[in-house]
Amino acid sequence: MSVTRERPPIVEEPGSDPFVASSRRRRAIGDRIFSSTALAAGLTILIALAAVFIFLISQGARGFHADPEVYQPAANNFFSYAAKLLFGTALSSLLAMIIAVPFAIGLALFISHYAPRRIAVPVAYVIDILAAVPSVIYGLWGARTLAPASHGLQTWLNAHLGWIPLFGGQISATGRTMLIAAIVLAIMVLPISTAICREVFQRTPKLLEEAALGLGATRWEMIRYAVFPHARSGMVAGMMLGLGRALGETMAVAMVLSASPQVTFKLLTSDNPATIASNIAANYQAEDVRIQTVLIATGLVLFVFTFLVNFVARAIVARSERRFA
Repeated sequence: MSVTRERPPIVEEPGSDPFVASSRRRRAIGDRIFSSTALAAGLTILIALAAVFIFLISQGARGFHADPEVYQPAANNFFSYAAKLLFGTALSSLLAMIIAVPFAIGLALFISHYAPRRIAVPVAYVIDILAAVPSVIYGLWGARTLAPASHGLQTWLNAHLGWIPLFGGQISATGRTMLIAAIVLAIMVLPISTAICREVFQRTPKLLEEAALGLGATRWEMIRYAVFPHARSGMVAGMMLGLGRALGETMAVAMVLSASPQVTFKLLTSDNPATIASNIAANYQAEDVRIQTVLIATGLVLFVFTFLVNFVARAIVARSERRFA
């Protein structure tokens, strides 16, 4: 007696459907295209940075050993010359960030957590529009409007706080001082820093905020213990992007200040330290090729300095993320 075995039913796998297989192939192709595009974009940035660095090295290397007369009367050698310009760059940028950071964080919190939507949306639009204003406009406004209008404020600071070295000395008659340059830079870096802080504040998980409020925290305590720790790395990133713009700003500083390479901590006098970018813009049309070479070498100094600042910022962000993970 023969036993007939029944064959098990054939179960078709999802992948055997031609439509499903075709969809998977399209998704795989799309993934490869997107991955290749992202890789190409990243490599393009690296290649561009490498090209800029190579240009600065090749064109500015001779500036390190230029004749001493090229630096007169500002300095006796390149390193002294670059150090004075780097001091002006760091001073103006640091003052700008001291002014801008509290306003950026405060505006971002106002838009994200305090203001009603009908007010927060227009304010956010206005702040974003400020980022599109050309630096030349800021420079004209700072030199022609803000500087004369602030002369009374500078006189008051000199009279009441002149015992502090920053506000001492003979104030400038034109009002075009390092303090005004720092205020203009602060207004210029405010939009980008505010926008990034606003985004990271809004991305704080609602459960964290509701849990803090549910435990009896006030709104400020909720922001302090729930929003700030979660947004710490984004806040640092926003400040560093603002600092990067302040370090490299050219026209606004050049139009506000009548500066020269020197080291002075006085903010209200007519003797103002120059920044690297403004010094390059003011002197690059010189016919002497040696001067152009020296200016390119100072550009290399600014490039390296900006890279180091961003490297330190990334280290701070990484340490903060590990600490609050």
